[in-house]
Amino acid sequence: MSPGPGQVFHGDPAPVSVRLRLDGGKIVPITSTRLVPNEGHVHVSLDGSLLAMTGLAAQIDVSPGQHTLRTAFVATDHGPFRPPVTATVTFEVRP
Repeated sequence: MSPGPGQVFHGDPAPVSVRLRLDGGKIVPITSTRLVPNEGHVHVSLDGSLLAMTGLAAQIDVSPGQHTLRTAFVATDHGPFRPPVTATVTFEVRP
């Protein structure tokens, strides 16, 4: 839901609100090897680097430039579902 494709933020760094919608899945706070097909965590990566393991909302500070945000809903053991449940968006930060 946020950021939107091509959205421009301002600041150095800029506060970027990450808001996600997850249909049919359940966010759980624990790590476990007891896998349930619709329970897991959200991994948030910016430009290929893991930033957070969070729920459906986060705030990140981002330096100026073009950026790619990738989110992945992963199982409670942090492994990917098959097929992977991901979303990717590109946005920009200007000073």
